[in-house]
Amino acid sequence: MACLSAYPGLRYSVSDWDTSNKQISDTAEHRRHMSHMTRQEGRALRNETTSKTNWDKSDSSRRLSDRIWDISRWRETLESCIQEVEKEMDALTLWKEETERALTATAVPLEVTVECLTLREGRRGNELVSDPVEAQLKKEVEMIDGAQRVLQQRIDKAFEQLCLLQVSRQQLTHDLQNKIEAQDIDLSCLSITVTSPKTSLKPNPLRIPIGSTTPQQWEQFSQYNVARAQEEMQASLQLREDMSVTRAQLQNELDAQRIATVFAIRKRTHHLEQAHDETQWQMKSSQVEISDMERDIHSLEVDLQAKMAPLKLVHTRLENRTKRPGVDLCRDEVQYGLVDEANQLEATILALKQKLAQAQYALQALQLHQAHMGEDLSRKKDALSLEQRSLETRSRLASAAFTDVSSGAVVPLTISSGRHNLELA
Repeated sequence: MACLSAYPGLRYSVSDWDTSNKQISDTAEHRRHMSHMTRQEGRALRNETTSKTNWDKSDSSRRLSDRIWDISRWRETLESCIQEVEKEMDALTLWKEETERALTATAVPLEVTVECLTLREGRRGNELVSDPVEAQLKKEVEMIDGAQRVLQQRIDKAFEQLCLLQVSRQQLTHDLQNKIEAQDIDLSCLSITVTSPKTSLKPNPLRIPIGSTTPQQWEQFSQYNVARAQEEMQASLQLREDMSVTRAQLQNELDAQRIATVFAIRKRTHHLEQAHDETQWQMKSSQVEISDMERDIHSLEVDLQAKMAPLKLVHTRLENRTKRPGVDLCRDEVQYGLVDEANQLEATILALKQKLAQAQYALQALQLHQAHMGEDLSRKKDALSLEQRSLETRSRLASAAFTDVSSGAVVPLTISSGRHNLELA
């Protein structure tokens, strides 16, 4: 009984024990193998992931560098385009100011022409005629009015074009500022390393931000801004050429009309001087004729008065001979001679009276016409004085012609001086 186990129960056989030991050994070897495989795979994974991480980091840095280069390229393009836009705005501003000065310069010619028309309204009587001078002056007023309208249209168009250029410049500037900011961000990202103290885990860094664009949209946006700016610059260049041509054409037309008007005034002045001299000569000749007529009338009156004594004599003789008595009251030769003498004297006196009346009528007509010629001469003097005053007034036009920059040296395009900083609504 002493040999019996104190713990009775199930007993394993030796084979079970050997099997158990073998199983434990096999399991240990398997676990060690699996552990070895895991360690090998872990080392390979570490090497692979390290290489992959380094490659991805390098590739991301390269892509950042490429992106920075692309931004730099567009930044240079935008900066160059902005400078060109500002130069074109400066040039268009200069052309606009030249056109404004040209418009201002038309005020004096218009004032002078209207003043000439007003002066010539002071002509009197038959001197107030619708002559070629009046036609040329009215035509000049119409041409100046037309030139002012055309110049104002060009100025308004230039202002509108400056506004469009301003909008293009603002879009380019906004695009450039965005690219500068994006470039700074990418440069900052490129400078960050794994040892940088500012690195940290972020919540949801893989999200797509609202408003994100594709590379194609990004490039098309800048291309559109540059293309639009170039179109506006081309339109501005064409407008500047049109403004130069318009100013030159209007200046030539106004100069030609000014010459035609001056020629018409000088021609009219010459005709007036001829008419004035002719009237003076006629008045002088008429005055001589009046003097001669007055002397002749005086002579007729004297001669008529002288004929009264012989008439009285013959009348007295005839009356006295009627007193002869008897047959001595004879119609003898003396009687016939006295009758003939009386008739002759009366006919002579009648003829002298008629001639005297004709002379007095002619004298009166001469004097009336002389007074009329005096009035006409006064009107011609006034008209001549007005024409001369018109010529003197038009002498102010010599310094009033506007200047065309297209006919001189080309205005250099300088960097913006601020004249085109327009206030846009």
